[in-house]
Amino acid sequence: MKIDRLIGILSVLLQEEKTTAPELAEHFEVSKRTINRDIEALCKAGIPIQTSQGVGGGISIMDGYRMDRTILTSRDMQMILAGLRSLDSVSGSRYYGQLMEKIKAGSSEFVSGRDSILIDLSSWYRESLAPKIEVIQNAIESRHTLKFTYYNQKGESIRELEPYYIVFKWSSWYVWGRSVSGGSVPRVGLNGPRKGADNNDFRLFKLNRMDKVTMSDTEFVCRDVPTPDLSTEKIFPGGIKVKALFTEDVKWRLVEEFGPECFTQEPDGRLLFKADYTDMDNLVTWMLTFGDKAELLEPKEAREKIRNIVEAMERNYS
Repeated sequence: MKIDRLIGILSVLLQEEKTTAPELAEHFEVSKRTINRDIEALCKAGIPIQTSQGVGGGISIMDGYRMDRTILTSRDMQMILAGLRSLDSVSGSRYYGQLMEKIKAGSSEFVSGRDSILIDLSSWYRESLAPKIEVIQNAIESRHTLKFTYYNQKGESIRELEPYYIVFKWSSWYVWGRSVSGGSVPRVGLNGPRKGADNNDFRLFKLNRMDKVTMSDTEFVCRDVPTPDLSTEKIFPGGIKVKALFTEDVKWRLVEEFGPECFTQEPDGRLLFKADYTDMDNLVTWMLTFGDKAELLEPKEAREKIRNIVEAMERNYS
């Protein structure tokens, strides 16, 4: 469609200092004549495009052109600022704050005095997260490996990692990269080592389990790394069928964590919960957080583990 092509041409012009009609024609798979008509249409729409002939000539947007006045609406600006503000909540530097000030200074008429969306990604761990995120960002940008101590169910180990992405997912922060050395950690999953894991594949590390995070002197060659597949099906394959009974006063937790469709009410008032779970140890831990307000019915293996834990706790507290 023509409107899609016009927006595409404008996007190219905003990103590149100068381009040519033949380059645009090849990029959008149309004729040079069509591109010339599109440039004329953009000029008529009030976009200050200039063309120059000869060696070094081409098509460009005039100096001083304000992208926000033509492209971004007030709502667009609010969404951009909300995103920047959310990143600033875990930033160890003033970069995002300074960037917000730059945008506001050039777009005062687009930014209202009231924010409708407030996002704080720092949770309870801002003091420890911000320095880690800053170190990881610097390592990614400079292509240096990271060194850190990592803690999981298997104990602790010293790791070295080629970092590629900082990820916010499942209400927590992670770093995705290629493991260079260290003990066994999950290959992709978050709940324990996967079969076939080795020391030279891509993995996800939870920042709250990382300690003594430093950027090493070792540089690495950036690999052709695809965006990590962080779908629930990939990271949490599931397969554990869970059936449990809960008292009605913990309904809010079931709704919060699994949604209002995860249970039905029994004649005695208790809530019959059914769901797929991803990890046996996590299931046992989750059930124990409900104390005597829950009874796990299935799977039998997890029920037996809970019974053994309760018996051991009784001995500890007797």
